[in-house]
Amino acid sequence: MKQEPDLDAVIRQRIRGLRLSKGWSLDTLAERCFLSPSTLSRIETGHRRIALDQLVPIARALDTSIDQLVESAEGDDDVVIRPEPQHAAGRTTWLLTREPTANGTTVAKMRLTPQPDDATRGLGVHPGHEWFTVLSGTARLRLGERTILVETGDAASFSTMVPHAISAHGGPLEILTIFDRDGERAHLHAGKAATAPGEHEA
Repeated sequence: MKQEPDLDAVIRQRIRGLRLSKGWSLDTLAERCFLSPSTLSRIETGHRRIALDQLVPIARALDTSIDQLVESAEGDDDVVIRPEPQHAAGRTTWLLTREPTANGTTVAKMRLTPQPDDATRGLGVHPGHEWFTVLSGTARLRLGERTILVETGDAASFSTMVPHAISAHGGPLEILTIFDRDGERAHLHAGKAATAPGEHEA
């Protein structure tokens, strides 16, 4: 199996990393993939080329696929996300994920400023669950009939089937929030038109 030197090194790192993440010794992996510990050691350290007939049982033993082991690392350097701010009246949003994660969640940072009618605006309802933590300031979480103040360093988690809204209390507010699929649609798509200026319908 012919491999580029850089890819060859990545494969070795992946094999070793997966083995260690399972808490396995060389002997344990060797037993599971029917290779000798010395052969595996030479593969991991680069003293032996990796042959396809060795890679197949190694991938199977590590509960992965050959495709995942040999997947190009070309995009691995592109790991920094530089979010562009999205502005609305009283609110700025930075998306911190390029797209929803495997479980359908989107991470965002929001900066809210107090608005005159924060306490009287309508509450939003949608399927799902939401979590946020306050980076700075104080959040006013209106949850059904309750109003809860969430201070810097605290977090809140709640069902979004309860009527709710988040606004800034007493000054600018910055939060880090995680939306599920329904929340992402409600806040970042339909919410752009439906959310009153300055308030985040969580």
